[in-house]
Amino acid sequence: MNIRRRRKDFSVPLNSMSDVAFLLLIFIMLVSLINYRKEVKIDYPEAETAKKTSAEKNLEIWIDKTGNVYLDGSAATLRAVEHAIGELYRNAPDTRIHIIADRGTRYVHVNGVLDILKLLQYRVVSFVVKDA
Repeated sequence: MNIRRRRKDFSVPLNSMSDVAFLLLIFIMLVSLINYRKEVKIDYPEAETAKKTSAEKNLEIWIDKTGNVYLDGSAATLRAVEHAIGELYRNAPDTRIHIIADRGTRYVHVNGVLDILKLLQYRVVSFVVKDA
């Protein structure tokens, strides 16, 4: 008895391959156009007088145009700010520090406060800006 083997040729349908390649090309082009960097335009606040915010567990450091530093509304030196932040970190390390600088304040004045925070490794810090 003769048994014939049926030989099946395996082939991939190439009709839909061009569609798949075209869809992949569109997908890659769209993903590459997405801009992952988000920019926010900020209108920095003008601090004419020191005012407290409604939050109770915040320490506010105000810096005016001339570089004068205010700690919770009272005039202070950088050494007093450093002492207050050290005490705050020992007593309540989760307290947020708000840095509020006038629009015309030079960066060198803000940098003095930031150097203190960096030295003490205080990480719960916010820069307060005006809500648009």
